[in-house]
Amino acid sequence: MTKGTPSMRGGKIVHFRCRRCGKHSYHRQKRVCASCGFGDTAHLRRYAWAKLR
Repeated sequence: MTKGTPSMRGGKIVHFRCRRCGKHSYHRQKRVCASCGFGDTAHLRRYAWAKLR
């Protein structure tokens, strides 16, 4: 068996599908969506630097 990063990939499921935005970014332990902020705030998570061109 090899040592290092390849051997540490266990296929653990960290993110689920979010109920609010539908993206696969709802963290199962933190209970917060990384994309829209569901579970943390009532407002949608968005930043000026993330605007599409």
